[in-house]
Amino acid sequence: MSEADDADVMLRGTLVEFVESVAMNQDAANTPEQVLKFVPKEPPRSSVTPVEEAGQAIIAKIQKAADLSNENCDRAMRLAHKLSMELRSAEDRINQLEAELALFRDRAVRAERWLQTIQKEIEEKLIAPRSASDKEQTSLP
Repeated sequence: MSEADDADVMLRGTLVEFVESVAMNQDAANTPEQVLKFVPKEPPRSSVTPVEEAGQAIIAKIQKAADLSNENCDRAMRLAHKLSMELRSAEDRINQLEAELALFRDRAVRAERWLQTIQKEIEEKLIAPRSASDKEQTSLP
């Protein structure tokens, strides 16, 4: 309720009291019927004062703000949990890929050793005897 509404209710209440006091002080027969009809019917006054109404409105707004805050907190917690699960999954995948990388590096090192062994064997058993026999043939007249 606004201040203007409060002032209007208070003015009507004062007017009703004034008319009632005039009616009581004079004979009812002397009071014109129009005056009695003019008096607006005041809504029944509740036991709630404007201060209490304002307090209740403030409490309602605080409750709404608390509810919105709780909803935001819940949404943030759900998002944090989801992101945490995604991070854990990504870390697991990284660990898996690092293990595969180590395995492939080990295989590459072993393959290089085998290639060096094969190259050495070819040089010792095929190339060296052939070049020796070529030298013997060229040295013979």
